[in-house]
Amino acid sequence: MILDVLNRELPGLPKHASPRMVGEWAQSVVENVFKSGLTASIGQAVQKDFGLKDMEDVALTDPYGNYVAIDVKTHNKDKNSRPNVTSVERLAEFYRKDTFFFSLLLAKYRMSGDRPIFDEVQFFPVEHLHWNSLGLGALGKGQIQIATPQNIIVDTTQTRKQWMLELCAKLADFYPCEIERINDRIKYFDDTRIFWESK
Repeated sequence: MILDVLNRELPGLPKHASPRMVGEWAQSVVENVFKSGLTASIGQAVQKDFGLKDMEDVALTDPYGNYVAIDVKTHNKDKNSRPNVTSVERLAEFYRKDTFFFSLLLAKYRMSGDRPIFDEVQFFPVEHLHWNSLGLGALGKGQIQIATPQNIIVDTTQTRKQWMLELCAKLADFYPCEIERINDRIKYFDDTRIFWESK
């Protein structure tokens, strides 16, 4: 359904749109799909209009009272990229509530002339995304990134507990490496200061 709507709504996207513009446009289209289509068909309450610092682009509350935060991502299959998913700290706090779910909706496309043509949409809770498909970035206290958007590995057998424990193990390796990098930078500019003081 979402794939069909994305391609049907393409005339509303400016020609030669940048990847950022494609992403923002796709987010708006998906919001409208959730607002109209899903609410009408299965009676879920849909929320939108989140701020820049919120994890979700759109969210719903299902009939069982679960809050599902949805982050909309786009990926040009002909380009290499590592889309940021969310802050490690923000997700750790969010997942302290068992009824909260953070899900990704990943819409993939290829350019045809000056237009993106969407040919795949994937939708899954983040804990079903295998860690072989993920990486960590150094922004803030750490950002979860999709390391291989062209080849997503989804494992529906992973539990949230398993996934979060793996995140903690990854961060236990990641932070010491970041400390080493920072120490290297400190040394570089210590040497630079000495160079300039000696002039």
